[in-house]
Amino acid sequence: MNRKKSIMKDLKFNSSRVERLDELLRRELPPQVSGSKASDFSNSKIRRLILAGAVQVNGRTVMRPAFELRVNSFVTVHFEPEKFFYEKQPDDLQFELSPSDILFEDENLIFLNKPPRFPVEQTITGNRSNLHDSLVDFLWHRSPELRNPPYAGIMHRLDRETSGVILFTKSRAVNTAVSELFQKHDLTKRYLAVVEASAKGAVEAGDVFTVEMYMGRVTGKSQQGRWGKLSEDRGGQYSKTDFRVLRSLTVEGRQCLLIECTLYTGRTHQIRVHLASRGLPIFGDTLYGGRSAKRLYLHAEQLAFTLNGKKYDVSAPVNFLICE
Repeated sequence: MNRKKSIMKDLKFNSSRVERLDELLRRELPPQVSGSKASDFSNSKIRRLILAGAVQVNGRTVMRPAFELRVNSFVTVHFEPEKFFYEKQPDDLQFELSPSDILFEDENLIFLNKPPRFPVEQTITGNRSNLHDSLVDFLWHRSPELRNPPYAGIMHRLDRETSGVILFTKSRAVNTAVSELFQKHDLTKRYLAVVEASAKGAVEAGDVFTVEMYMGRVTGKSQQGRWGKLSEDRGGQYSKTDFRVLRSLTVEGRQCLLIECTLYTGRTHQIRVHLASRGLPIFGDTLYGGRSAKRLYLHAEQLAFTLNGKKYDVSAPVNFLICE
C-alpha cells in the first residue's frame, strides 16, 4: 500500500539578531524541499503552515507567524507536500501581491489592481490563495513589528475572473461610511469589456445603449451560480448599466469590440448578464454564452467617490491591448 510521503525539516537558527519565524521559513524552506520551487512558498502558504500547527520551536508547537526566534533556536517543520502544494484549483492564478499592484493608498484605504482568475476572499474550500490573504501578508511583511495580522476590510468584490481596481479599508473607523457608499451606489464604477465583433447583437464603434432589468439567481444552490432576468415578485432586483462601444481590436486572433460599461447598480454578474441579454456575451465568458478564451475579458477600470470630504478617483491599467 502506498503511503503519502511526508517531509520533516529541521532548521537551526544561530543568528545573534532576532528574526520572525515566518521570515526564517520563507528564506530557508524553498531550497531545502526536494522538487519544490521558491514561488511555491508564498507568504500566505508560510502563514497557513504555521497556523496549522506544523511548526515547532525547541520542541514546542508555535502557531504565531511573528514569533521571535532567538539564538540557538531549533525549528522543526512537518507537512505533506502533496496536500500542501496542490490544494488550489487547477486554473487559479499564482499570485503574490507586490508594491506595483497598489494603485493608491492612504491611512484609511488601499486600492489594488486585482489579477484575473484569482478570488478576492477565501472560498468555501478554506484552502485557496486569495487577494485578501495576500494583502494581509503583504502589509504584515511590510510592518514586521506588528504582533497581530494587520486589518484589511473587504468592502466590495470582483468576480474571480474579473481584473482591475478593488478597494480594501485599512481602518475599521471608515467601514460604515464606505459601506454606505456602495449600498447607495454613491460612486462611479466603470468597466471595460471585450465582445466578439461577430456576436449576434450587432453594434459598432460609437454606439451607446442601456440595459435595465430585474435580475437574480436563476440556478439552484446546488448548481453553479448563474444570474439572469428575474421578475421583482420572484425576488429579482433592479439593475441598470450604460454601455458605449469604444473601438475595434484584435484579441487572441479574433476581431472584437471594446465596450465601456458604467454601472448604476451593483448586482452579481450584472455586466455579464446585461451584455449577454443583448447577444453580446463577453469573450471568454462561457457561463453566459461567450467563446472560450485565455481569460474572461472584463476589467474594472475606474472607481471614484468622495469620502469624508476627500475625493478618490483611482484607475487600473488594462492589458487588453497586448492581448494576453
